[in-house]
Amino acid sequence: MIAGVQTQNLIWRGQTISSVCSPPLSGSPDRGAVLLVHGFGASWRHWRHTIPALSAAGFRVHALDLLGFGASAKPPSHLPGDPPLEGAVTYGFDLWAELVVDYCRASIGPGPLQLVGNSIGGVVALNAARLLQEQGTPPAQVVLIDCAQRALDGKRLAELPPLQRWSRPLLMATVRQRWLIQGLFTLLARPAVVRQVLAQAYPSGANVDGELVDLLYQPSRDPGAPESFRGFVNLFNDRLAPDLLAGLDLPVRMLWGEADPWEPVAEARRWAATSPCVRELRVLPGLGHCPHDEGPEQVNPILVAWLREGGTGATA
Repeated sequence: MIAGVQTQNLIWRGQTISSVCSPPLSGSPDRGAVLLVHGFGASWRHWRHTIPALSAAGFRVHALDLLGFGASAKPPSHLPGDPPLEGAVTYGFDLWAELVVDYCRASIGPGPLQLVGNSIGGVVALNAARLLQEQGTPPAQVVLIDCAQRALDGKRLAELPPLQRWSRPLLMATVRQRWLIQGLFTLLARPAVVRQVLAQAYPSGANVDGELVDLLYQPSRDPGAPESFRGFVNLFNDRLAPDLLAGLDLPVRMLWGEADPWEPVAEARRWAATSPCVRELRVLPGLGHCPHDEGPEQVNPILVAWLREGGTGATA
């Protein structure tokens, strides 16, 4: 547990959502609220090195476990064509963004608000910013950390090699099968496999410890975890970051691990060059997909500086 955080379970659309808030360190000025949005397979605990640093800098730091992840509820997944199933939800970036917006309304309230997202949490943060902007209460800023590029989405199909394009219908038909997903999830949700994935995601090896393995592995033991996994791996037609960036009229800054094995920095540079809302892209050599956890001593000073600058403007 991170020292000083206040934990809370909320009920959202009948489902339990786990969240935390860390107030500004005693004696620090209140610089407004920051909401941290985790990536795939993670939880608010993945911000273990970020929350204390931002709180010490004077921010009210909020973080939550998206529906289907961490300690939040993991209801059954519903895909197009599925028979009705009581309590099932359609996992995706609209559902998660609506959760973030409702959380901001209920638990953060008015005042300066900034969003920070890692991996798929970056897409969620962008989509939540879109909704808040449409409601007339945009966040002051969005910070993306190795935002998911979603190369397998159908809207990017033309960019894939011919064999992958040809095999797409078979892949889509296969991963919607519950029996197969259950077996695949059982194979993947093991500490040894988690460590293998982390060896790719954290190329420097820094901070790959027992706490990190535990925070990723333990939620996978929940009975509903295979269902949320099924919902995620079937997101073949959902939100893409460049489309969301094109519709935003607020500052976006991007932080990227240059050695990210899954989200190439070249694509991030393209976003920065073509999206007027992107104010800055900072690339960190030697770090991978989760630089906030792998190299917090490099990331935290950048985040604090960006958030201090962003917190001087808009309200939410």
